Amino acid sequence: MEPKKETPLKEVENGSIETVSSKEYQELAGLRNHEKDSTVSITVVGASGDLAKKKIFPALFALYYEDCLPEHFTIFGYARSKMTDAELRTMVSKTLTCRIDKRENCSEKMEQFLKRCFYHSGQYDSEECFAELDKKLKEHEGSRLSNRLYYLSIPPNIFIDVVKCASKSASSTNGWTRVIVEKPFGRDSESSAALTRSLKQYLEEDQIFRIDHYLGKELVENLSVLRFSNLVFEPLWSRQYIRNVQLIFSEDFGTEGRGGYFDNYGIIRDIMQNHLLQILALFAMETPVSLDAEDIRNEKVKVLRSMKPLQLENVVVGQYKSHTKGGIMYPGYTDDKTVPKDSLTPTFAAAALFINNARWDGVPFLMKAGKALHTKQAEIRVQFRHVPGNLYKRSFGTDLDRATNELVIRVQPDEAIYLKINNKIPVWG
Repeated sequence: MEPKKETPLKEVENGSIETVSSKEYQELAGLRNHEKDSTVSITVVGASGDLAKKKIFPALFALYYEDCLPEHFTIFGYARSKMTDAELRTMVSKTLTCRIDKRENCSEKMEQFLKRCFYHSGQYDSEECFAELDKKLKEHEGSRLSNRLYYLSIPPNIFIDVVKCASKSASSTNGWTRVIVEKPFGRDSESSAALTRSLKQYLEEDQIFRIDHYLGKELVENLSVLRFSNLVFEPLWSRQYIRNVQLIFSEDFGTEGRGGYFDNYGIIRDIMQNHLLQILALFAMETPVSLDAEDIRNEKVKVLRSMKPLQLENVVVGQYKSHTKGGIMYPGYTDDKTVPKDSLTPTFAAAALFINNARWDGVPFLMKAGKALHTKQAEIRVQFRHVPGNLYKRSFGTDLDRATNELVIRVQPDEAIYLKINNKIPVWG
């Protein structure tokens, strides 16, 4: 078992978080070369998919741009689609940006990164295909100590096939082999546990990394910093002052031909039980002993264990229909050719959750998520209680909600944190 790794943050200093150096980051992430003759081979399984194109390859480039990858590394895309190395590089190049400073011309860095990207086509359940991948990996690894990382950007129903084939035919013989699995990790607790048992037939627990990429969003990472390093918020962070907390996720587009995958899960499994629930746990947890991942996880688990079972009367679900706006016809969910015409899978859901502990008793945590809505946004809205005996309540008429203070943490599209307060409008005289 590998030792616990600290979160790659140091401390609050001069009003901001000091991040670790690229060398320290590699140490924490397990990517640091302790031997000059070692290499890391990263295989993105499902490389032709939407998640890989839009998120994984750009994230890998960001790590490379910041010198957070080892000196010797290779990236392989693996999928069933027929593609050459050049075609993969062309596909990937369309989504790469300089995240740190978008004004900076990083074309040279991009070119260097793309030269390290290769592709292998094969079936997900074929040991022979993975054996061929193994040969290609060895060509690039040479005589170096080889560490191998598999990122599974594929549906969970084929996790086991890939892990079995990679373990038997394409695992490292002299270094470590690790697997990253994306959400959703099963459809429910039973299938999740069954999936874990199946993975452990081929991997040890410390080889399996289950991730929710949403936790990498800048404002989500900043949530605990905002709360635990600003004295002004900590006294207010409880039922005494907070009336409700809203966690909102909306997309302004539908499934767009990818409904076959979505229809197996729906908006609750796809967005709410992972992305939004993780944010809720971070928001509501008590102060952890340290920034160590296990200490944070322990506090999040306490929040989840204190949560009341969700009642049906506290849930609303819906599905977007076709409509016309501005002379343009927008298709409904079941108009997607990959979705059954009689599908009842929800594309929208709203739910009220309650936490039975001293800090949050009686405060509703309102989750809302949906596709094909008016705007694309993700935010946390903290609504505070009304001022008792407000001297200016006549100024707000009968709608006291107009006087509600709100802390808004916008995760996307434009990251922002702002506080809504009441103020006098300047007038003459």
